[in-house]
Amino acid sequence: MRLINIGFGSMVAAGRVLSILEPDSAPIKRIVQEARERGMLIDASYGRKTKAVLLMDTDHVILSALTPEMLEERWKEEENVEG
Repeated sequence: MRLINIGFGSMVAAGRVLSILEPDSAPIKRIVQEARERGMLIDASYGRKTKAVLLMDTDHVILSALTPEMLEERWKEEENVEG
């Protein structure tokens, strides 16, 4: 199982990530609020501004302080290490 660092020592299983999104649009804010209400929100931003929202296949929503572009770079680096 490949793990991707999403910032501040937090890791997620790469194979479980469905999408990495910017948090600015109203629909994404709604998804985050609904996940919070259901208890499925994981805040891995450690009090910093949320710059990326990860949607997982487990129905969890994860907040990260790293940008989607930075997460994409880390994803590609991890693929190059393994592949």
